[in-house]
Amino acid sequence: MPTADDAAPPSPPHALEGVRVLDLSRVLAGPWCTQILGDLGADVIKIEAPGRGDDTRAWGPPFHGPTPASGRGESAYYLSANRNKRSVAIDFATPEGGALVRKLAQSADVVIENYKVGGLVKYGLDYATLSAERKRLVYCSISGFGQFGPYAGRGGYDFVAQGMGGLMSITGRPDEDGGEPTKVGVAICDLFTGVYAATAVLAALRHAERTGEGQHIDCALLDSQVAMLANQASSYLVAGVVAGRLGNAHPTIVPYRTFRAADGDVVVAVGNDGQFRALCAALGRLDLTENPAYGSNAARIANRDALEAELQKTIGTLPKAPFLEKLIADGIPAGPINTIDEVFADPQVTAREMVRTVAREDGTEVPGVAYPPRLSRTPADYRRPPPRLGEHTAEVLAELGLDPATQKELAAKGVVGGA
Repeated sequence: MPTADDAAPPSPPHALEGVRVLDLSRVLAGPWCTQILGDLGADVIKIEAPGRGDDTRAWGPPFHGPTPASGRGESAYYLSANRNKRSVAIDFATPEGGALVRKLAQSADVVIENYKVGGLVKYGLDYATLSAERKRLVYCSISGFGQFGPYAGRGGYDFVAQGMGGLMSITGRPDEDGGEPTKVGVAICDLFTGVYAATAVLAALRHAERTGEGQHIDCALLDSQVAMLANQASSYLVAGVVAGRLGNAHPTIVPYRTFRAADGDVVVAVGNDGQFRALCAALGRLDLTENPAYGSNAARIANRDALEAELQKTIGTLPKAPFLEKLIADGIPAGPINTIDEVFADPQVTAREMVRTVAREDGTEVPGVAYPPRLSRTPADYRRPPPRLGEHTAEVLAELGLDPATQKELAAKGVVGGA
């Protein structure tokens, strides 16, 4: 017989245990926010349109599992942002469906939505309507341009925000090198807006816990991108400096860029004068440290082109692997430029367990990338795989008190759908 010693260790507590999130969002910024909340233990109920679901379910290939023709395959894109959620298929454009979602909102602590400004008013799912019934409700609206301002009525897309928010003007090679404004390789405005939204939700939950008072959170992709200009924004606000595209170089630190070794590109990130001297010593180029044109970071910025040409001339003769080993041993920040397959083969990434899998009911393993912060007492938990469309409809409706017969009637009308 099993003994007490054979029992599985108890699961660690969840930081957001008991918090219910009603997720009316789709695509990426909203689902990224709600996945973070789910990873931290919240019960996230994802509302999706019956028969169609989140747009990203069809954003493939690649797909995981059976082919889309079977109705069961899920796109890799959808899987990236939807674990730790329960999917409930409800058409809230119908009176019965709208009533069901409003009833769910009455027991929710948080509502997340990313519809156009005012788009949920006609369904009674806007902040004013829902908060009148639930005073402590935290309601987060995610949009392209926010709830007010001359662009508030426009639809929001990451690519547009990257362009309008200045990111593309400082990303890519300069014009003289044949470059052009370039977007980042992932939808970074969506992702950062999701992270900002999750942070704001946690702050609002803390306020509600202390006071019993909920609030409306207004998150915009453009605002998030402007905030992410960080030091580039500060340079403009402080000194009127309008940064341009420098490729992989840094506007205010030299040398801090990629260089081409004999067999591939490397990153060299020298952040101070001591590291510059160490780099020159590692390269056998102490002559560069003796040149007053390179004696300080300000001098190196003024003479960037000449210095980087000298460094490239030497680095270009060296094999990549031993060169990087030497720099790292000497305390000089440096590294390879990994392809995505090399990222997941990297021993540091492996040691940090950045890939986590969650099993479906049929035993199929669904892989995903871990929530990055490590909480010592309430770590992120990977307890639910990204749900199939409507997988939890019956379960959640039963929690609302709907018996199977009533659920069947609603399904026959197209109000709800199952897996």
